[in-house]
Amino acid sequence: MKIILKETIESLGTVGDEVNVAKGYARNYLIPKKMAIVATPKTARILDQQRAQVQQQLVKEQTRAEKLGEEIRGAVCTIAGKVSEGDRLYGSVSTRDVAEQLKTQGFDIDKKMVMLSEPIKALGSYIVPIRLHSEITPEITVNVVAEQETP
Repeated sequence: MKIILKETIESLGTVGDEVNVAKGYARNYLIPKKMAIVATPKTARILDQQRAQVQQQLVKEQTRAEKLGEEIRGAVCTIAGKVSEGDRLYGSVSTRDVAEQLKTQGFDIDKKMVMLSEPIKALGSYIVPIRLHSEITPEITVNVVAEQETP
């Protein structure tokens, strides 16, 4: 089924791209979430008329991501967790934990932007990339420390 993307979807394409996807994926997910529309000659003409607005929006998003990337580059997050013998965490540090810590520091980051290859399960210092835009991926430092017990 041919559709026109209304949002950038990493695995499919950018805003305004006409792509071919499975009917079920389009009907059950993309179209109801208003991420895409069915590609017809009429919708293609409408999209051509709106292409300038879409390009301005993309430039604005990239500029915002570049600015945020400069601010966040080199940021340090310290996350405390309960540890067992051998300095292993009882749980793990996930993308949600990193995103919440960044929000407390004043950065508007969604957990989907945090690019952890796997959850962190040991104490230490880790370099974690944050994908703000397709071309903008600054790195931050995440320090995982033992939680201090209070008597």
